[in-house]
Amino acid sequence: MRILHELGEGLRIALEAVRTHKLRSALATLGMVIGVFTVTLMATAIAGLNNAFTNSISAIGSDVLYIQRFSWGPSQEWWKIRARQPITMVQGKRLADRATMAEAVSMESRANETVKFQDRTASNVNVSGVLASTAQVHGVDLSEGRYLNEAESDGARPVCILGATLSENLFPYGGAVGEWIRIGNARYQVIGVSARVGSFAFGDLDNIVTVPLTRLASDFVSNPEVTLTVKVGTGVPMEEVQEELRWIMRSIRKVPLGEDDDFSINNQQSLLDTFGKFSAMAGSAGLFITGLSLFVGGIGIMNVMFVSVTERTQEIGVRKALGAKYRAILTQFLAEAATICVFGGLLALALAWATTQVTKQWLPATISPAIATLALSISATVGIIAGFLPAHRAARMKPVDALRSE
Repeated sequence: MRILHELGEGLRIALEAVRTHKLRSALATLGMVIGVFTVTLMATAIAGLNNAFTNSISAIGSDVLYIQRFSWGPSQEWWKIRARQPITMVQGKRLADRATMAEAVSMESRANETVKFQDRTASNVNVSGVLASTAQVHGVDLSEGRYLNEAESDGARPVCILGATLSENLFPYGGAVGEWIRIGNARYQVIGVSARVGSFAFGDLDNIVTVPLTRLASDFVSNPEVTLTVKVGTGVPMEEVQEELRWIMRSIRKVPLGEDDDFSINNQQSLLDTFGKFSAMAGSAGLFITGLSLFVGGIGIMNVMFVSVTERTQEIGVRKALGAKYRAILTQFLAEAATICVFGGLLALALAWATTQVTKQWLPATISPAIATLALSISATVGIIAGFLPAHRAARMKPVDALRSE
């Protein structure tokens, strides 16, 4: 009970001191506002980037493997990877015939073309060549029409599926299904419109037109390089499927025994691991830099508290003469320093919240309760650390020496 009483009394005296010296307290608070504001924004931006990246790669699918020439992660032997031969449609067909543990196998390739309908034009549109099995691999969701069937995929029929954004640009009033559009110099009939997917890696996944892979090869890219997409079956360990695919691909591409793979098997976790390392490095560097502003703010608090102790030496002497102990004096000045810093932390949080509301349209960042709690905890901690030396000096004063001071 005595400790609680001393804490309450110290806090009351601290609040009175802050109220009495408004300008000095405000100037001291300014340093903390800048420091906590930058730290809060940095933590919020990192959390926002992590959330945005995690949400964007959900379109990849956690149970889908991507067999490609290049790896999604960094590689020290880039000169070897650069010399790898492209994966062809023939190799993809052989893999699909031999894979026994996969639920579905498909192939995909890309090109960029101009898409037109009457007087409306969309430039630099992603043209995706796929197979009918792509719907099973990725779980494609359509808002209108239907997906490709095997006859259209194998027979190179001139049919296509529009992405949500492309459909809105070419057919602002709807009615895309059944119409004929021009992709490059070739005519295609629209058979479906995809549901909205979103963005990934700063690209719009809805500004796309999907055509049969065989048609892509005949109209736009002869002998295209393909990505093999493999859906792992429910209850089947991904590692076992990946190992089977690896040995099938080594056999198909005639990789000698003992040589490294001349292809990569990527998945969602590869991107998460790579981005996690980048995020950790960027976060550490950013928090170190912003931490310097907190250090400067702490120095300002320490200077203010030394001035406060010097001005109130006689007050300290009177309190000690009336029986106040070391702990009571220490608590009083630590509470004053912490109060100034917490006020600064609250103001910084308010400014950071207003800033995130403005930037939310570019970065989905919000100040979570955890970040707010961390910011206030840092504020109070900096105040206690910065105020300890002045408070310790005040608490060690002898009553006689303190009362004699002018």
